[in-house]
Amino acid sequence: MTNHWIDYQHADAFLVIGANPAENHPMAFKWITRAREHHGAKLIVVDPRFTKTAAQADLFARHRPGTDIAFLLGMMNYAIQNNLYHHEYVVNYTNASYLIDPSFKLPGDNDGVFSGFSEKGYDKSSWQYQKDENGQVKRDLTLQDPNCVFQLLKKHVSRYDPKTVSRITGVPEDLYLKICETYCATGIPGKVGTVVYAMGLTQHTVGANNVRSLAMLQLLLGNIGLAGGGVNAQRGESNVQGSTDLAMMYHILPGYLGMPRAATHPTLKDYIDKATPASGYWKNKPKFLISLLKAFWGDAATPENDFCYDYLPKLPAGEHSHMDAFEHMAKGEIKGFFAWGQNPVVGGPSSHFERKALENLDWLVAIDLVETETAAFWKAPGVDPKTIGTEVFFLPACGPYEKEGTVTNSGRWIQWRWKAIEPLGDAKSDLWIADRLFKAIRKEYEKGGVFPDPILKMKWDYDKPGHDEPDIEKVAIELNGYNVADGQVLSSFGQLKDDGSTACGMWIYTGYWAPNKYAKDQSIPACQSRERETEGIGSHLGWSFAWPLNRRIIYNRCSCDPSGKPWDPETPVFRWTGTEWEMNDVPDFAAAKPPEETAKAPFIMLPEGHGRLFANGLKDMPFPEHYEPVESPTVNLMSGRQYNPLVKFRSGDFAKVAKEGSPEFPYVATTHRLIEHYQSGALTRNCPYLVELMPEMFVEISKTLADQLGIKPGDEVIVSSARGEIKCKACVSPIMKPLEINGKLVEIVGMPWHWGYQGLAPGASANDLTPSLGDPNTEIPEYKAFLCNIRKV
Repeated sequence: MTNHWIDYQHADAFLVIGANPAENHPMAFKWITRAREHHGAKLIVVDPRFTKTAAQADLFARHRPGTDIAFLLGMMNYAIQNNLYHHEYVVNYTNASYLIDPSFKLPGDNDGVFSGFSEKGYDKSSWQYQKDENGQVKRDLTLQDPNCVFQLLKKHVSRYDPKTVSRITGVPEDLYLKICETYCATGIPGKVGTVVYAMGLTQHTVGANNVRSLAMLQLLLGNIGLAGGGVNAQRGESNVQGSTDLAMMYHILPGYLGMPRAATHPTLKDYIDKATPASGYWKNKPKFLISLLKAFWGDAATPENDFCYDYLPKLPAGEHSHMDAFEHMAKGEIKGFFAWGQNPVVGGPSSHFERKALENLDWLVAIDLVETETAAFWKAPGVDPKTIGTEVFFLPACGPYEKEGTVTNSGRWIQWRWKAIEPLGDAKSDLWIADRLFKAIRKEYEKGGVFPDPILKMKWDYDKPGHDEPDIEKVAIELNGYNVADGQVLSSFGQLKDDGSTACGMWIYTGYWAPNKYAKDQSIPACQSRERETEGIGSHLGWSFAWPLNRRIIYNRCSCDPSGKPWDPETPVFRWTGTEWEMNDVPDFAAAKPPEETAKAPFIMLPEGHGRLFANGLKDMPFPEHYEPVESPTVNLMSGRQYNPLVKFRSGDFAKVAKEGSPEFPYVATTHRLIEHYQSGALTRNCPYLVELMPEMFVEISKTLADQLGIKPGDEVIVSSARGEIKCKACVSPIMKPLEINGKLVEIVGMPWHWGYQGLAPGASANDLTPSLGDPNTEIPEYKAFLCNIRKV
């Protein structure tokens, strides 16, 4: 999130797309409600389902799953055609004026793909900025040059007129125009809009570009960096942000440092030379990486051995996502698996095939609060455990209130949570388990091994004398960063060095274990600080610590015009008085400099210093383009390219996909969550009270589809896809309705994904039906749009 929960109160309009905060993020909805009650903020909800959030909306658009890009590009087209974009913001703070290589071609002129396409990927040589003889990017501040980003964007989105958007999405044209008018009204100074999204937007084969579309819309309207604005993800758990920050994904190191690849980064010099930009704050990447290596290997990491960079694992060729791992597992190429706080037998795509893949393992370690379906994959209906050779270990883990440590919420606030009760039974904290596991592995390597040094020389000193539990404060200090010479905790990542004199396990968290300078109590770490703001705009800088540097709104220099005058004077994040800045947040710029100087590059993390309407960093698109989901009921109306041309298809059972317009699977399916259950249901389906409230799995269908199929509420039905079929109850309600797509009526059905065969309330898993297809940038599966059929039992 660029902003935070409390900041929602300042928005004049909310565009909620692919999210359901009234049900899934009630604290977010509290502040949405505050804005509506206080100053009449408008709530726009775009969703295939009539959700609890939609029930509260001023404007609700029911759209077809997988058509978000068309919807959002149409909004950009409306803003440009009606001169509703924030011209001064766009010229000064985005790359709209940058000139692009003249050979660059848009999909509308190039058979549905951008220039440089081949089946192996894109040659991005035409996706570059034009530069002068001094290496400076050429710009046209009038935004009239046909090769400038603005004109290319204007041409690109002009194809997404309201009628075309309506034919693709199923949203009536008059309603769509009303939504465009309402939200684009925030593109003037004094008004601000925020966008709220979740996995309804990301879980698609164009998921990264769905989110890019939101960012671009906000840049056009001048809504990034302002109070009440931004692009705001609603995370699925209280610490998903923290797990992402700490690099739970295969392609990153802590703090979003790119994971080294064997082919391109064999040495430290290669990594620094190839992964470090010449400008923007990421030019400090060597300081962040070398401090991380010092945190990992301590005294063993020296300049002479490149700070043990050779010990750091390097990614081999290809991708290594969740889906890749299970594909390798199915082929017998992976022999061991830790399922640590995850339940892929319920939560993974094509989940029954993932369960089958677990049979090929030599061993599986499941670490969780209850025996999940993954831990008990050998107990699945119809499975004979005698035929399975996998040895399964189950380690009972603590619940969130049986241990202490930080959680990082969606707004990047790192908050310490104290232990409330002692663990039950044999349950241990994740830290205890990791500590004992590493020590046991190290003991084995002391006997010898192919390459023992990375393990034996690892800095691992978290013992707390007289205690069974490791010292979590030592871990916190290591994450925060410290001076190697004296152990002094650092207060800013600006103090990190690339000479080995600092160690830091998580550069973006630097300062969270130092005192909060905005709090009265300077004796405790910032993440433990709990001091409310008594005046200001609700930044609450004395409450916890927000990365980076306790900043609550990132890119906040954009909240003012180049002279330092706030775009929204009623809620100023900053204001230049003529001699100094008045501040309601931690500045994202050099506050000692005059405003005109800081306005030159307000997007400090980017080499060019300007927000990217045009971006060549993704694998598949410099501008978003609508492609159909791989499983779609219709052809792509925008081009001859049906789906994202860089989608990776898989092998074996994971390759099963229905063709577009399949008569065998005529309905569009999407998955969703319920307020009564949580994630894969492992905890909530073992809670009698919640099981009584929502006892069984169901599929939501419209009344028209129910009448067509002779189905009554509560009837048992079979839902099938190209991957298989499940049995569940039918829920007939106005939550789902058919949509008119390009002149044809298409039924949409919805399924919650919380059920499995374990617990007090077993039920069929919706993800048995979902495809193993992902976004080419992130590999997130396309859970939210696939084809199915339904028949009465």
